[in-house]
Amino acid sequence: MMTLGILGGGQLARMLCLDARRMGLRTVVWSGTPTAEPTEGVADLVLKRNFDDVEALEEFCSQVDVATVEFENIPLETLRAVEQAVGLYPSAESIGVSQHRSREKTFFRERGIPCAPFMLVNSLAELKAAHEEIGPNTVLKTAAFGYDGKGQVKITSVDELEAAWDSVEGGPSVLEGFVDFQCEVSVLVARDQGGSCLAFPVAENEHRNHILDLTIVPARVSVETLAEAESIAIRLAEELDYRGLLAVEFFVEKSGHVVVNEMAPRPHNSGHFTMNGCVTSQFEQQLRSVCGLPLGSTELLSDTVMVNLLSDMWNPDLKTSEICATEGAKLHLYGKSSLGERRKLGHVNVVGGHDVEARARQLKKKLLSFLVNSH
Repeated sequence: MMTLGILGGGQLARMLCLDARRMGLRTVVWSGTPTAEPTEGVADLVLKRNFDDVEALEEFCSQVDVATVEFENIPLETLRAVEQAVGLYPSAESIGVSQHRSREKTFFRERGIPCAPFMLVNSLAELKAAHEEIGPNTVLKTAAFGYDGKGQVKITSVDELEAAWDSVEGGPSVLEGFVDFQCEVSVLVARDQGGSCLAFPVAENEHRNHILDLTIVPARVSVETLAEAESIAIRLAEELDYRGLLAVEFFVEKSGHVVVNEMAPRPHNSGHFTMNGCVTSQFEQQLRSVCGLPLGSTELLSDTVMVNLLSDMWNPDLKTSEICATEGAKLHLYGKSSLGERRKLGHVNVVGGHDVEARARQLKKKLLSFLVNSH
């Protein structure tokens, strides 16, 4: 029996483990943290130790045949050590590009991948100069550890520059020109060991307070926009000599053309629709590509809408019967006991029929009303 090592112990690792178990694969999770609640009980072994622990590295590598990641913010030295010992897919260098916005944006620019105009800034003086060139409407983003809207601030005037620089604590950052977009879409593409690529249907994403709220599939954009987004995602996988699952987020401009916002070297929140909406889920596809198996069909079985269940809309006393009463609703919870601040606790995929979006929005409205009425 092949044993897959997973770096990271969050909900993406949980869902990888569940599909791995169904496919007869053993899993070892190295969480890098003192806790790994989502993977406990679903992984065969969980190592709850820091990523700079040399003994943990040796134990992990001795237990697995091949490894992958469920999030990108892992020390590059650790990734390289795992890659050298047992094989890591995607590669350490591919993951390293996505770890740092400056590397990622530079990668896009050097390869002619369309993205927002940007400049790297390391001081307030550099920020002022960059804003003068790119502004007036810009977004300042920290170079590392930014996700779900964290580590970024919109700037519309020179009067906001000092406060913006303080908000990123003076760390290495990227100033981007603001993109006037009509919507956001994402594409997940898998590339196997032989270089074959398959893309999942393009997903349209709506956010609430910078965190993904709904994913609507198929995306409500033109055929030309769908083709352009898919083509760029596949090209990125090829440019990276990638093996695994790659998620690429795009802004769709008013013209219908797309520009890349960012990419993630792993399964993605916006790809959860595949768990019930496609022949092959994004997690099974990751397992197939990493473990040397043929890629699975990415065919969409029915229109699907994914509703993110955040802690600010989740009543712990609410019975799941309210969700399951919604026609076509498929509930996925992440095994987290602590609600936290706007923590991702699960998601619901609504599938089947012509009115999936209406049913999904009604369910979201119902969940929010339960929360309001509980206070």
